[in-house]
Amino acid sequence: MTDNVYKPTTATIKSIQLEAGGGRPIRTFKIQVDEQEARDQFLHKPGQFAIISYFGSGESVFAINSKPNKDGIIEFSVMRVGNVTGKLHELEEGDKVGVRGPYGNSFPVEDWKGKDIVFIGAGIGVSPVASVYRYVLAPENRKDYGNVTVIYGARTPKDLVFKDEFKTFEERDDLDLWLCIDWKFGPKGPTGESAMKGWPAINMQAPGETKVDSNRKFTAFVPQLVEVVKPNPENAVAVTCGPPIAIKFITQALDKLGWGADQIYTTLENRMKCGIGKCGRCNIGDVYVCKHGPVFTYKEVKDMVPEF
Repeated sequence: MTDNVYKPTTATIKSIQLEAGGGRPIRTFKIQVDEQEARDQFLHKPGQFAIISYFGSGESVFAINSKPNKDGIIEFSVMRVGNVTGKLHELEEGDKVGVRGPYGNSFPVEDWKGKDIVFIGAGIGVSPVASVYRYVLAPENRKDYGNVTVIYGARTPKDLVFKDEFKTFEERDDLDLWLCIDWKFGPKGPTGESAMKGWPAINMQAPGETKVDSNRKFTAFVPQLVEVVKPNPENAVAVTCGPPIAIKFITQALDKLGWGADQIYTTLENRMKCGIGKCGRCNIGDVYVCKHGPVFTYKEVKDMVPEF
């Protein structure tokens, strides 16, 4: 795309979707690379990331959550938490941004053909997961995979992202969707009561003993909901992303259910900056997350970070 690997190419914002409001709002941006030559080279795979620039303020790393395409179109979701993300939230359709990438490895979706897949996301961490389930659930690919389960949770119903998409999921008969919102907290921690009407509380002390009927919306933390759902590890893989603490407890829940560490896939960020393994900001020992990742099996993560 350019001889200078650090120089971004320009892209135009095609649409902006407000996903969640509040103090840390989330917006999803759809952009298209401007130059045809650059578009031809911007062929991303599920799990890869891009580095987006707000000219004059800097750049940040974002997971690409759109399925692969040949039109130079990518989508990414931005939570407003700092300078660059704040500036991006001020942009409108038709405005320009810079983009570098795509970078990193990807989820081995070809190796998963014929397997059941469980997708588990927490908060904005569902964004990297979305690139994979959108690929798997695409009409041209759906027949290649077995049962699909999507487990997702956020603080409140308003904090759930991709709401319109999940509504369509509820109407599909080729996947099983489970949602949760966080517990209400009292002086001594979670109260164990339903956080909102229509979101019944699970059995907080023994999640796996929760009685389940046709309802698929609960008050629970995501790792607890995993124990409620009890996804079967036989001939299956799990894809999970979210804050590190959420990944830690989600993988522990899967371990209780008999999942092997090499069946679980996740992504790491680790403050990536250059995207090509040169700056040394994201390395864990001799592993550069931007170059050797961001996709790893849980086994690989534990070998790198034993306390995980």
